[in-house]
Amino acid sequence: MSINLTAADWNALMPVAVLGCTGLLVLIADLAARQYVPRYVAIALSIAGTFVSGALLTQQYGTQHSAFGGGFIVDDASVLFQAIVLLAVLGSVVLYGAIGSARHMAGALALMLWSACGAMVMAGAGSLMTIFLGLELLSLALYTLCGMSDRAGAREAALKYLILSSTATGFLLYGMALLFGATGSVALSALSNPALAANPLFWLGVGLFFVGIAFKLSLVPFHTWAPDVYEGAPLPVTAFMSVATKAGVLAVLARFFLWSLPAQHGSALLLPMWIVAGISMIAGNVGMLAQIDLKRMLAYSGIAQVGYVLAALAGASSQGLNAALYYFTAYSFMNLGAFAVAALLSGNREEGAQLANYAGLGYRRPWAAFAMTVFLLAMAGLPPTAGFLGKILILRSSVATGYVWLGALLIVGTAISLYAYGRVIRSMYSREQTARDAKPFAPLAAISATICAVAVIVLTFFPFTR
Repeated sequence: MSINLTAADWNALMPVAVLGCTGLLVLIADLAARQYVPRYVAIALSIAGTFVSGALLTQQYGTQHSAFGGGFIVDDASVLFQAIVLLAVLGSVVLYGAIGSARHMAGALALMLWSACGAMVMAGAGSLMTIFLGLELLSLALYTLCGMSDRAGAREAALKYLILSSTATGFLLYGMALLFGATGSVALSALSNPALAANPLFWLGVGLFFVGIAFKLSLVPFHTWAPDVYEGAPLPVTAFMSVATKAGVLAVLARFFLWSLPAQHGSALLLPMWIVAGISMIAGNVGMLAQIDLKRMLAYSGIAQVGYVLAALAGASSQGLNAALYYFTAYSFMNLGAFAVAALLSGNREEGAQLANYAGLGYRRPWAAFAMTVFLLAMAGLPPTAGFLGKILILRSSVATGYVWLGALLIVGTAISLYAYGRVIRSMYSREQTARDAKPFAPLAAISATICAVAVIVLTFFPFTR
């Protein structure tokens, strides 16, 4: 079957193409003038390319187009998820201004940009092949990024991520093969046929596909890799991974499970997902309680936060999708902001990842402590932050669609998380002990933390959903 491609098809991928070309430009600039180009030139090129990609992306908002024969979809949801990926790029790239060896700077930034391209492809994927293409582009670059550090544990984290993620991808790919066997097509739209419910290959394919998705989202019981990989990976990479990966996979999950499966059998097919989401809310928050490393704590927090987002999607309502998008956007600012504060306190050994170094921060660096307090309060879901409004919207959606038990688990998980976040805040404003700062002021990280803190508060009063 031939596909007649038009300018609209190529324009659909222009934001992705610009970001990919920016990665090449960063490498070329580094090769052409290695001894003269400081790290800030590579960072500036990456930021400029990301802004250009974002400008092209905004032109697609409000449009609807099925590009490349349905392989890539342009709609409001895909644009918003791609925008979150670009936000993750910006929030992570600036951290390299404070952390990381200049020797590997260009290579790391190029890999991060190409990994973001994979997440953006996943955000608009309209077929099983496009999903796999985007996932591999996202993951292969991340495997390398996790090991691009001289810190102890970085190689171990990269190897662990490679082995476990490859296993999960095998489940995902096998599920795709079964779905292709059941439908005879790789298009997600082919999954909506009600007659597929009589085919055991379809049910098994959906189950295996969900296992792969659950691993990528670090949902319980496929979450054990996340704390170790987050801890071992370089701080900017962990910040990027914590947002961009989730954005791409959540977009796939929404398009696959909510918009493609037969509506008549949706409840039976999706029930395991909601159960896993409820367990993740509790397990993630309980896991935070014993952590002494910020990156491990945020890894467990991310497990719970994804559970909250899935709770919003329960019931497959437009209200729930809006709540999920709003909360995940707010979570992106919270998470990136917390990593920016950690970068402010870090040297090459990433001292800002140790929670012990936050003792007395409110008296040494009041603004950094205030910003971290805003982020932690938002993750806990307390006012006046977007995390509070986001959880209210999720509760409203859960109750309206009949998933009251998910709303109840959200409340229980939130109550548990208050202790984990509260002890960090208490330590920052305690005079009992005062840690030392590892390095002087880092302007890019400070700007990033400031923007994220303002966004977390402003989104509370100007939400883009109702």
